[in-house]
Amino acid sequence: MADLYDVIGVQKGASPEEIKKAYRKRARELHPDANPDDPNAEERFKALASAYEILSDPNKRDNYDRYGTADVGGGFGGFGGGDVFGGGGLGDIFEAFFNVGGQGGQRVANRGVDLETVLEIDLDDAITGTASEVKVRTALACETCDATGAAPGAEVTTCGQCQGAGQVRQVRQSILGQMVTTAACPRCNGEGKTVSEACKTCAGEGREIKDTNYTIDVPAGIDHGRTLRLNGRGAVGPRGGPAGDLYVEVRVRKHPVFNREGDDLRAAVTVPFTQAALGATVSFETFDGPVDVQIPRGAQSGKIFRISDHGVPHLRGRGRGNLLLELRVATPTDLSNDQEAMLRQFAEARGDAVDDAPEGFMSRIKSAFT
Repeated sequence: MADLYDVIGVQKGASPEEIKKAYRKRARELHPDANPDDPNAEERFKALASAYEILSDPNKRDNYDRYGTADVGGGFGGFGGGDVFGGGGLGDIFEAFFNVGGQGGQRVANRGVDLETVLEIDLDDAITGTASEVKVRTALACETCDATGAAPGAEVTTCGQCQGAGQVRQVRQSILGQMVTTAACPRCNGEGKTVSEACKTCAGEGREIKDTNYTIDVPAGIDHGRTLRLNGRGAVGPRGGPAGDLYVEVRVRKHPVFNREGDDLRAAVTVPFTQAALGATVSFETFDGPVDVQIPRGAQSGKIFRISDHGVPHLRGRGRGNLLLELRVATPTDLSNDQEAMLRQFAEARGDAVDDAPEGFMSRIKSAFT
């Protein structure tokens, strides 16, 4: 007897979702109607259905994995007298691939397509949250015909072919017996209604292609690359069909001072070497206003100062990240004669070897003090 996992085409440890997905794919490939010239197609299809009937049932699958049979008392040979199409097996396949049964005769309005757009915001807007507008080219309900697709004064009637269902059924014979399939009504294109004269504005579609603006509520803490979904803000369906959704990808512009690292912000605080050597309190401007940063005596470049709750708000949950300030000690490049002289005296007092003074420097120093 063939291994049931091999019949479906999955590994033994496959999840129920993987088994169902593989089963659907194999069922379509092995269906007798898809293999009219293969005399063994029906048997292989039945074997597939039997394998899925066992592996889709947790108890039967457990027995099969333990003992090699789904029925410990007497084996599962063949169909075992049970309903091999139970548990959503073959019925799922027919409904998914062949539309068996349809929607009980009820018309399902054609849904509009989903749309995508991009919204660029600044980092401060990502931190505080904002309401921003996006311009979208989409399908909107036709105002002339109020989305009916009918010209003013035209008659809207129930489709005579599908009787308003929007679907037509066909009965055909297969190797498994009668099969009922459904498809969109060719007369009304699945709408369930017909009009005596189409609206000239929308050509009977009940919708027009236009540019429109939507206001997007951007939550505080959103990160670059996140996508917001706006239900019902996509294109409207034809003749009053429901609208699809609008997906907005948020892109955060780079900031000249701050870099984002998760929910933390990182920036550099630059001080002269005198403040780094002697210590100082410096002010640093954050998104929440200025904060005082205490620079300890002898601080070195690269030291990190952590300021709590001055980062990005957590998108899910309360609180905020931290502000990480990296110390950078600046070396002066525009020394005056007096300043250079004092630095050389300082270096000499410390015993630090420095380059000789440029030619003419001492004469300038003397003149500066006379």
